[in-house]
Amino acid sequence: MYSLTIVAASAVVALLAGLGLGLLLGRRGSAEGKKYREVERKLDQVIQDKRAYEDEVVDHFAKTAKLLNSLTDSYRDVHNHLATGAATLCQGQGPISLERLQSAGDDAEIPSHLANIQPPLDYAPKSSPEEKGMLNEEFGLDRERPAKPQPQATIEETEKS
Repeated sequence: MYSLTIVAASAVVALLAGLGLGLLLGRRGSAEGKKYREVERKLDQVIQDKRAYEDEVVDHFAKTAKLLNSLTDSYRDVHNHLATGAATLCQGQGPISLERLQSAGDDAEIPSHLANIQPPLDYAPKSSPEEKGMLNEEFGLDRERPAKPQPQATIEETEKS
């Protein structure tokens, strides 16, 4: 019927298939396999929670930016309304509206009253070379010696006069 080589080869194949199936089922049913699957499930859950949190943070900041932009636009509208009303009601003596400021000119141009500004000095300049500067240890101290004190008059001398 069947040759010995075919029977031996099919026995070896069946043995290998049974061994592989046994290992697979053994790992699935063992305590280590269950622990491994539980850790893997927890890791997947943590990764999903982290992604959901990141999405929530992105949505939060996107909405915050949108709300701040609308707040800025509303503030600009209120300011322009008040400035226009003040200019109308004050016969042009009121504040300048933002629209008029934006069309005023180039932002890079420095106004003439700000062009020649000196930085503040960290010392007081001397008015003459002989004068002691503020950083001198004797600055502001009077070093004149007081005159000798006069002896007090005795009681008898004051009574005579």
